[in-house]
Amino acid sequence: MASEPPHLTISAGDHKAYMEYALERARLSPPASTKFCVGAVLVDADENVILSTGYSLELPRDSLGDPGSTHAEQCCFIKVAQKHNLPEERIGEVLPKNTVLYTTMEPCNKRLRGNRTCVERILRLNGAIKVVYVGIREPEVFVGENVGMQKLKDAGVIVEVVEGMQDRILQVSTAGHEVEKS
Repeated sequence: MASEPPHLTISAGDHKAYMEYALERARLSPPASTKFCVGAVLVDADENVILSTGYSLELPRDSLGDPGSTHAEQCCFIKVAQKHNLPEERIGEVLPKNTVLYTTMEPCNKRLRGNRTCVERILRLNGAIKVVYVGIREPEVFVGENVGMQKLKDAGVIVEVVEGMQDRILQVSTAGHEVEKS
């Protein structure tokens, strides 16, 4: 696997700038009416270093034997796993103590085909990700109400919504979706 190109330098604690970077990643996702275009950024908050990024469908279907299409968060985790030559479920062993995740959309709690949910992926890291910053809640288009944020909170993960970008994130996330005509 090729290594990721150098990332932007973002001021520590600038949640909006990290979410902007995640939104840039989301724009790389191929638009389609059957999915959302989501971007994610995994950050060592103590060192203010971007560890990995991902976007929907960045990596091939069936990556690492997990059937189905790849979500943004999953792509972040796979890249860390490959860098450290570990299975994805063990990346918690190498993630820094204060790892946070920025994702333009609420992590999924239900998948229609294949793959573990992004909530499961976060939780199986046994506390390695302590905070998840979210741009928008998942629209109820495909799986109905998503309780991903609540499930993370119930497990002790801090979930914060980064305000002020919701309209732009929704526009990018739904690229390729049919717009109702009045």
